[in-house]
Amino acid sequence: MTNVQALAPVILENEQFCLRLRGDCVAESLIHKPTGIECLMQGEEISLFSLTEERPYNNEIKLAHPNKRTTFQANRVRMEGDKLIVGFELVTFEAMVEVKITPNYIAFKLEDFIVKPEDFNDLAMTPPPVYEFRVLQLPVKKLERFGEWLNVMWDDKVAINVLGTSPWPRIDSEKRKDFRILYAENMRDVKLKNCGAALIVSSPDKLMDNIEAVEIDYDLPRGVASRRSGELNSSIYWSATVTPQNVDEHIDFAKRGGFTKMLLYYTCMIKEHPGYFLCGNYTDFRAEYPNGYEDLRKMLQKIRDAGITPGIHFLQTHIGFESKYVTPVADHRLNLTRHFTLAKALGTDDTTIYVEQNPEGAVVDPRCRILKFGGELIGYESYTTEWPYCFTGCVRGFKNTNIVPHEIDTIGGILDVSEFGATSVYLDQRTSLQDEIAEMLAKLYDCGFGFIYFDGSEGAQPPFEIYVPLAQYRVYRQLGSAPLFCEGAAKAHFSWHMLSGGNAFDVFPTDIFKKMIARFPAEEAPRMANDFTRLNFGWWAYFEDTRPDVYEYGTSRAAAWDCPVTMQGYTDSLRKNPRTDDTLEVMRRWEDVRAKGLLTAEMKEQLKNTDQEHIMLINEDGEYEMRPYDCIVNAVGGDKRVTAFIFERNNKNYVVCWDNTGNGKLSLPIAASDLTYEGELGGEQIAVEVNGNAVIIPIEGRRYLSTSLAREELIKAFEAAVIVE
Repeated sequence: MTNVQALAPVILENEQFCLRLRGDCVAESLIHKPTGIECLMQGEEISLFSLTEERPYNNEIKLAHPNKRTTFQANRVRMEGDKLIVGFELVTFEAMVEVKITPNYIAFKLEDFIVKPEDFNDLAMTPPPVYEFRVLQLPVKKLERFGEWLNVMWDDKVAINVLGTSPWPRIDSEKRKDFRILYAENMRDVKLKNCGAALIVSSPDKLMDNIEAVEIDYDLPRGVASRRSGELNSSIYWSATVTPQNVDEHIDFAKRGGFTKMLLYYTCMIKEHPGYFLCGNYTDFRAEYPNGYEDLRKMLQKIRDAGITPGIHFLQTHIGFESKYVTPVADHRLNLTRHFTLAKALGTDDTTIYVEQNPEGAVVDPRCRILKFGGELIGYESYTTEWPYCFTGCVRGFKNTNIVPHEIDTIGGILDVSEFGATSVYLDQRTSLQDEIAEMLAKLYDCGFGFIYFDGSEGAQPPFEIYVPLAQYRVYRQLGSAPLFCEGAAKAHFSWHMLSGGNAFDVFPTDIFKKMIARFPAEEAPRMANDFTRLNFGWWAYFEDTRPDVYEYGTSRAAAWDCPVTMQGYTDSLRKNPRTDDTLEVMRRWEDVRAKGLLTAEMKEQLKNTDQEHIMLINEDGEYEMRPYDCIVNAVGGDKRVTAFIFERNNKNYVVCWDNTGNGKLSLPIAASDLTYEGELGGEQIAVEVNGNAVIIPIEGRRYLSTSLAREELIKAFEAAVIVE
């Protein structure tokens, strides 16, 4: 046998890094040239490539080794032109890997296998039976930061990134004690050949330039350009009810909150009722759009004329139970989670379904117990797990589908019902249905939208890391123009090129809002920053009890990480909440501060402290001024009708307070001579009533009171205050 250790090494390098392979295909060294940093964990003996078979197929290997899923490590490599010819332990065939060397990256693509007739002893099969192929794997030293989504290890000096060059490879890592194996893996059942990954090694400040080169060379969505856009960090006004008849009111609320983005749920344009029952009927306009696309274009232009960019929010993977794709005949492209073969013919009156396969482990949630045979959906109550296998208590023609007979040996299965309310199902990503849906969604988008929210993105079949972003991509590539940015409800590696906005957390009620902001988006924001991506700090429902300090806390925490937020604009709540003007003013200030880049690095560090709240003031000179402030928890004896916060500035103690329910007055045990009472700092001083040793102050909106009293004295005064009707 050839002494593979004695084979000549292979050196692959560009202007930024050098990868050295031993003759046995072990990655020996990965040097970042400008710094001389060694990026690999030494002594791990991990080959650059490996392949996996579901069991050994070569007869001699099959007889000598267990019949199980088996991985064969590469153990020899040589360079022929721009190809690496790779051999593996035990198996006799070789792989041909194309190498593309550019100044920005080195890319690896599995081109084909080199197979001799004797490798499989003339077995009646298409050789080789490779199930998975690792087209790149490297033991990268642990550094200060790891971006799990982008698959990048980095610190202040160097970044190592294994990046997919198409949607098809599985891009991931395996964690070890002091390093991670960054890898790219092709899968037979997805796409085995002619796909791969790029290796980037650079300084962190050049990483985006290098990724952008990959995006351009492989014609990927331009995630880098989107992240560099000044449009990315402005917050979003969302609504599910905007129509040509009420769009002016929504524009007014959005402008008062300083929003320059407005996200419209598909229900603004397309007929729907609570839930996702009609998802898929994306050409069925609401009655408010008698001229369909023309009316939509006019409405979107009105929003744009107001200085607001409209975006569209849809569920691209969901098919509603009442849509044309389910009733009266269920589409053949709906996804099935398990398949069963009829063991007996099924007549139209039969309510027991006999199948060949054991249903053990089949779904038992009553909302999801649905079989599909042909175009008929069939509900079931239970099933047997011993022969004869059958589903019992079946309801024929479920979800208003046609009842038809089914012959013996018909193959059907369990319908892939969405776990979110069970009002919709997931389509099969291996079929043309996603492209059909994408075409309809793109036609809506091209009416004048500028960005996208991909909701329901988790609604795909395994492998999720492939089909979640692929579903997004199948919509993206049909758009007439690239969006400014996209966000989504779920992400995987290839999504990075599209979802430059990342994920948004769902609604948090007012009483737990601050706690949830600290627990979820504030915790995720630094991890998203490791992926060179900002987070949307949440979809915040606007309730009748929403308070200015609640939104101030959330939007200021978001600003700490250069992140936006999304406010759900429910017009009834906006009208009824007495503090809407104050809350929208809070949002307007922080949006203006974001847009003008007024937050310093020091200020952002202060805002990252989730235990300390801050207020953005407009001071006597008309300038923004950020101050830490603290809630007076027992103001007015703990009456939640009044909210009060205390802060210090210019050697004085201030309180900002308001009535959460309307236009009350507060009796405060403070001498009138000891305070200044204003509607805004530096604004007109408001007259107060004197009642003995107390003052009566109106608190119908946010009011500012300053005093020379000590902090504790002022707190006690507010604790002793009473509401005056």
